[in-house]
Amino acid sequence: MDWSRYRFRSVWQLAAPPDEVFAVLERAEEYPRWWPQVREVVPVDDVSGTARFRSLLPYDLLVTVRAQRRDPAAHVLEIALGGDLEGWARWTLTARGRGTRAVYEQEVEVTSPLMRRLAVPGRPVFRANHALMMRAGRRGLAAHLRAV
Repeated sequence: MDWSRYRFRSVWQLAAPPDEVFAVLERAEEYPRWWPQVREVVPVDDVSGTARFRSLLPYDLLVTVRAQRRDPAAHVLEIALGGDLEGWARWTLTARGRGTRAVYEQEVEVTSPLMRRLAVPGRPVFRANHALMMRAGRRGLAAHLRAV
């Protein structure tokens, strides 16, 4: 097993319809407004940018992002990640009654030298840190959708 590889999956139930959720999720530069652990997103051009994340651990992850798929009809957003995390992340939205089921999937390899050195003993902490970030993101997005 490569201790520096991670696969994450989170499912969020949201009260807004998929088109509204998609409209918020496709504006990544606005994530810091509603997702506390997304500290900064800086667009480089129409399809790429940089992002800085920090959850409970006192350590920033810096990544480059590049749009791979943007499909408003299918409600799918996918990005390629580089920098401290190499891999991809994808949102898939489906209607659930009058709301949305948002599935977030991510497959990455940690390239940060510190995190690689701490891969084995830190793995449970890194996974818990990610879970906390995702919980805060769901709460932040739900509140943001109620406010718009």
